[in-house]
Amino acid sequence: MKIWLVILFIFLGTFNALAQTHKLLFKTNKGNFKVLLYDFTPKHQQLILNAVKNKMYHDALFNRVIENFVVQGGAHDVDIAEQEKALQPSKRYRLPAEFDSRAFHKMGALGAGRDENDAKASFLNQIYFVVGKIVTNEELNALELKKGIKFSENQREIYLKNGGLPRLDNDYTVFGEVYEGLEVLLKISKVQANEKDYPLEKIIFEITEI
Repeated sequence: MKIWLVILFIFLGTFNALAQTHKLLFKTNKGNFKVLLYDFTPKHQQLILNAVKNKMYHDALFNRVIENFVVQGGAHDVDIAEQEKALQPSKRYRLPAEFDSRAFHKMGALGAGRDENDAKASFLNQIYFVVGKIVTNEELNALELKKGIKFSENQREIYLKNGGLPRLDNDYTVFGEVYEGLEVLLKISKVQANEKDYPLEKIIFEITEI
């Protein structure tokens, strides 16, 4: 990764961090990185703070790694489906979506995983980080037409400079971002995985509040 891009993210992250209340340290066997949680997505913020307090993410795994897409951790889709297969849909608890134009799928964004529920509500214990790729103006224009959304000037500028996953905007809740150590996340995203996207080596992490 070019050094100017790392510096850009450190600067932008530090600026954003000044306005937010809670920050997390992700300790991994590949290195550490720091994340700020958005105050304007309070339900998801509180969900992960409770999970940290209850040690839900102690010795957890990044169990889905897709280069130029995402690094995902916590409960895996397969395991959630197995746990819930005997439950009625009304008993499959989810957290209502929180969409905000300030929270979008730029590189380093922290999001909440979900299944194909119509409400786009989030799983309670699955998270992902955006790696993504460079996008073009034409791709953003096409997504606006397809999804019926409008990207702000700020969103366009960041997507065009640094990339991300704009096609996930307004479909999955983003509730934080990496503000230090992005290079560690990018290193994790390049770990070799099998055909089901399981990394071939264990990538262990735990989260503490800073």
